[in-house]
Amino acid sequence: MQLLGPIFAMIALRTSSFRTRTMKASFAGLAMARSSKHEFNYSKEAKRHEGFFTDDAKDAIPVVLLEKDEFDGWFDVQIESVKRWLRLSGKNQFKAGQFLSVPGASDEDIFAFCLEEKPNSPFCICSLFQSLPNGTYLLKSANDSQLKNSNEAAFSWALGAYKFDRYKTQSESERSSERHKLLVWPEGCDKAHVENASTSTYMVRDLISTPAQDMGPQHLEEVCRDLSEEFGADLKVILGDELLSEGYEMIHAVGRAAEKKREPRLIDMRWGNRNDPKVTLVGKGVCFDTGGLDIKPSAAMLSMKKDMGGAAQVIGLARMIMCSKLSLNLRVLIPSVENNIAGNSFRPGDILHSKNGKTTEIGNTDAEGRLILADCLVEACTESPDLLIDCATLTGAARVALGTDVPVFFCNNDEVANELMKVSSECTDDVWRLPLWKGYRAQLTSKVADLKNVGAGGYGGAITAALYLDEFVGNTKEVKEGKNAPTWIHLDFMAFNTASKPGKPEGGEAQGMRALLSLIKNRYSKLQ
Repeated sequence: MQLLGPIFAMIALRTSSFRTRTMKASFAGLAMARSSKHEFNYSKEAKRHEGFFTDDAKDAIPVVLLEKDEFDGWFDVQIESVKRWLRLSGKNQFKAGQFLSVPGASDEDIFAFCLEEKPNSPFCICSLFQSLPNGTYLLKSANDSQLKNSNEAAFSWALGAYKFDRYKTQSESERSSERHKLLVWPEGCDKAHVENASTSTYMVRDLISTPAQDMGPQHLEEVCRDLSEEFGADLKVILGDELLSEGYEMIHAVGRAAEKKREPRLIDMRWGNRNDPKVTLVGKGVCFDTGGLDIKPSAAMLSMKKDMGGAAQVIGLARMIMCSKLSLNLRVLIPSVENNIAGNSFRPGDILHSKNGKTTEIGNTDAEGRLILADCLVEACTESPDLLIDCATLTGAARVALGTDVPVFFCNNDEVANELMKVSSECTDDVWRLPLWKGYRAQLTSKVADLKNVGAGGYGGAITAALYLDEFVGNTKEVKEGKNAPTWIHLDFMAFNTASKPGKPEGGEAQGMRALLSLIKNRYSKLQ
C-alpha cells in the first residue's frame, strides 16, 4: 500500500501535466482563432454578398412579388385550396413585408411576398431573405412578366443577407448554413451595378461596426492602401509630427495623445485623369472619440467607434466612383485620428492654427471633428475642385433636428442642393437640407482668436458647425479677393442604425452615399 502512494502521485502528476498541455493547446487554438479574426480584408469580405446569388435557374423555386394593388388579383386566380389555406392563416389580405407560403399546393409549394416598400426601393424585399428556407429562388412579378425594378430587388436581397458576425464564435457549419439561400440574378438586372452598390455598402457597414481596437488610424490607412492597389490609385500618407511641418496643426493636435502606431495622419488618395472634372471627397476619420479632456459620459462614449463614419462613407463612395469608371479627377482626403486623453492632449483654451493660418480658440475638445476637417478643406480648396463633398458624424444637434435616419446636409449652391434633394428621394437614400444661416456666425467669434470651435448655447449646433467649416471654404482670403469658392456639400449624418429593421441591422450604415453617387453621375456623365 505504501508503494501505491508514489504510483498514484506519478499518475496524478502525469494527468495534471497532460491537462496543462491540453489546456495550453486549447488556449493557443482559441488565441489563434481570435487573432485570425483580426486579419480582415475589408475589400474581400465586402464581396461576400456574391455568395447569395447564382446564374443557374435550374430547379429554382419561383417567388411572386406583390404590390398592394396586385394582391387581390393574384389571390383571385389561386385554386380554392390555396385560398382556403391563406384565409385560415389570416393572410388573405395585403400586408407589407408579409411572406406567403402554401405547402404542397398543386404538387409544389407556393411562395409569394408582399413588398415592404415601393418596388423602386432597395428595401422592398429585405426581410424575404430571412423568411425563406434554404433553396434557390427566382423572383417573378404578379403577371409573370419581367420585373420592372430588377436592380432594386437584387440589391434588396443583398441588403437583407447582410450580417456583421466577424466576432461571433460560430462553427463553420453554422456560418455557412445561409449560403444555401440563393437568388437567381433577375432578368434585365444590371449585375455590375448591383455588385458595386452591395460591395460598397457592405464595406462601409463593416468599417463602422468594427471596434476601435481593430479600427485605428493605422487600420484605416491599410484599408485605403488596399483600395488604392485594387483600382490603381495613388496614395500618400502624412504621419505624426510630419503633419506639423506640412501645416496640419489641427489634425496633429486632435490625434497626438494616441498611443504609438495610432498616431494621427492625413490619408490622401488620387485617382483618374487630371484633365477630367475634379471631385474631392473629405471624410472625418476619428477612429475613437473619448471627447478629449472634455470627456464624454460613458453612455455617449459607447458608440464612438462610429465616429470614423465619414471616412468610411467617402471610402465607399470613392470605391463606387472608381468601380463605375467615371471620367473624374478624384481626390480623397481623410484626416485619421483618435481623440484620446494623455498628458499631451490639446486643452480647452488652446489656440490652434489651421492650414491657411486662421486661428481657433478651443471651447470644447469634444468638438474635434470640425478641426480636422478644416485643415483638409483648406487643402482641398487649393486645387479649386468642381465639387467638394465632406461627410462627417459631426453633431448631435443634427440628430435632434432630423432623427437618426435622415442625414442633414448644407450646400453653398442652390441648384446643386435642389438636385441632391431630388435624386436622394428617387433612390430612397433621403437627405435633407438645412441653411447656412449667417445670423449664427457671431456665435463663433472669439476674443483672442479668429474663431471658436463651438457656438454659444445649445441651439442650432448643426448650423454653427457648418458655418465654422464654411470659414475654410467660402469665407477665405481667396474668396474675398474675388475667386469663386468651390461648390461644397457638407453631410452631417449618424452612420449607425440604433435598432434593427429589415435590411438595416443595428450597426454601421451608409447614409446618403448612393444619393451622392447619383448626383455625381448626373452632373458629370453628361461631360463624358
